[in-house]
Amino acid sequence: MSGQTQSGTGFFRGKKVLLTGHSGFKGSWLALWLDRLGAEVTGISLPPITEPNLFSLAGIEELCESHFCDIGDRATLTALIEQTQPEIVFHLAAQPLVRTSYLEPVETFATNVMGTAHVLDALRGLKPTRVAVMVTTDKVYRGNQRSRPFSEDDALGGHDPYSASKAASEIVIASYRDAFLAEQGVAVASARAGNVIGGGDWSEDRLIPDAVRAWPEGQTLEVRRPDAIRPWQHVLEPLAGYLTLAEKLWQQPALAGPYNFGPETDQTATVRDVVEIARKSYDSGQVRYGNGSDGPHEAGWLALNIAKSAHNLGVRPRWALTESIEKTMSWYRAQSEGEDARELCRAQIAEYEGLQ
Repeated sequence: MSGQTQSGTGFFRGKKVLLTGHSGFKGSWLALWLDRLGAEVTGISLPPITEPNLFSLAGIEELCESHFCDIGDRATLTALIEQTQPEIVFHLAAQPLVRTSYLEPVETFATNVMGTAHVLDALRGLKPTRVAVMVTTDKVYRGNQRSRPFSEDDALGGHDPYSASKAASEIVIASYRDAFLAEQGVAVASARAGNVIGGGDWSEDRLIPDAVRAWPEGQTLEVRRPDAIRPWQHVLEPLAGYLTLAEKLWQQPALAGPYNFGPETDQTATVRDVVEIARKSYDSGQVRYGNGSDGPHEAGWLALNIAKSAHNLGVRPRWALTESIEKTMSWYRAQSEGEDARELCRAQIAEYEGLQ
């Protein structure tokens, strides 16, 4: 995302930042970036759920004050947030997988809806807090329209429990903003992004991680829905958006509200497109494409209108789809060959920042 945040302004230097979900894929990248920007970061999350994981490989625990806590544990979470006294909050902790939500629907709703409410409630009466960026997903919109990309004022909803839980969390976020936090002087925004790729993700049932697990072992990548269209983006794109959003909200609290972060409309692509670019970048890999009938329901087409983020925040994507995939696959290859995960991330962050 283009814009003037990141290292250019020095805004985050010395700021006390709370980051929930810091042990996850996106959270680990954001912790690294906030450390680079000089923020004083406190992380709250569950322990990493995959092996390997970026949190451990990049030594994220060494870069922040790290706490393992379930955001469903309201008392412990509230005590940690009161202890932290954050000026800025990035809430990324979630149950993030669609297929897992079919297996564990109640747990998904508990984490994504009530966990979000617990974080927001802990900010009530917390005087230092000025900004809260609450991360949801691009899947919060109702229906499967093909006429135009979704805009922030489109109806919320969700067929699967993950999408529904995130749509419900959007209502919770808006309620806490309107009923409590705006009056308190806390600018609250929700950030809607999804289909994020990048080095260091080993989650189950995600396209690139599945490929990275299969191809080095000579196994065939099984692709269920090759013709599904998604707004793919490198992990640094939405993270740059979140950072810019936080800085803008600090300066202009009236900008609070929901924001989409995604690629330009002409950069949306099918699953098949992504696999073929990844396979070319990786130099090898067998694939078996399904016919879309396997597994539970998922939307066949999804695109986001990013005009609001461009207009209000001045952010636009920097890396096109092919470049994003190539940088992702080169990260995995270099890491598998023994290069340090933290330094690989830092190098890509520096490269990304250099484009502003």
